[in-house]
Amino acid sequence: MKLIIQIPCFNEELTLPETIKDLPREIEGIDEIEFLIIDDGSTDRTIEVAKEFGVEHIVRNKINLGLARTFRKGIDECLKRGADIIVNTDGDNQYYGGDIAKLVKPIVDETAELVVGDRQTSKISHFSFFKKMLQKIGSATVRKLSGTDVPDTVSGFRAFSREAAIRLNIISPFSYTIETIIQAGKKHLAITSVPVRTNPKTRDSRLFKSIPAFIERQLSSMIRMYLMYQPLRFFIYLGLLLTVIGLVPVVRFLIFYYLGDGAGHIQSLILGSIFLLMGFITLVMAILADLMNFNRHLLENTLERVRRIEFGDHKK
Repeated sequence: MKLIIQIPCFNEELTLPETIKDLPREIEGIDEIEFLIIDDGSTDRTIEVAKEFGVEHIVRNKINLGLARTFRKGIDECLKRGADIIVNTDGDNQYYGGDIAKLVKPIVDETAELVVGDRQTSKISHFSFFKKMLQKIGSATVRKLSGTDVPDTVSGFRAFSREAAIRLNIISPFSYTIETIIQAGKKHLAITSVPVRTNPKTRDSRLFKSIPAFIERQLSSMIRMYLMYQPLRFFIYLGLLLTVIGLVPVVRFLIFYYLGDGAGHIQSLILGSIFLLMGFITLVMAILADLMNFNRHLLENTLERVRRIEFGDHKK
């Protein structure tokens, strides 16, 4: 069984040495362990440092493409190189490499296809109270949307089986963490979580410039993924809500009309009619969105077959 540990990097020459030193070279149940660096357009000595510390595979983006696209490229490269298990970690040495054995064990034991490292953020000293609460609320929301029980949904320290890596598709240009969990839940992949340790903070996050920007991007990812997999439910609920709102002024108008005072309340009829029309259009959209959802399933099945052929898994 072959494990490839991938590390997306952007200007990590200072932290990469400790990150690589922290990674295991032997794990029970694993025959081969290799490292892969995906350099996201670094302008420092990241690539040279990777070579100096014995990284077997180096892939480079000519320009900075962002974390999600870099992660997706790394997954494809690991699959091309025959990985049975892929572990993703960060180049800033945030995660304790010694816990990779714990990450891959459920996959080696064939009890899980995706394993997410739980940083136990409530115990991390350099996380502010607000950040801990934000993580708690966000993870609870993702668990609800995905139907999973992952406690730390934005943890980037995770292991994928080859099957999971082939079946998951990264669409977001921002981050892969939430998207992969929602997809895994909706595709009924076996997903679990294990507690992992973190190393002392080496630098501030480069993924977002501010907390409001982070919230906005993560919310957009959640909504986009939920609409992809549950469009009928979303638009039916929205359509029914608009319909109920529209019925209130219409009923009000009818009451006054039968009391002989309808002329003075024509505005209620107009307002209610507008909302009823919006509700009807939304319900029609629900049907169309559901049909598009079936089409997406067909496209995903086709893409999965193409990926299996590309990566030599066409017999599965």
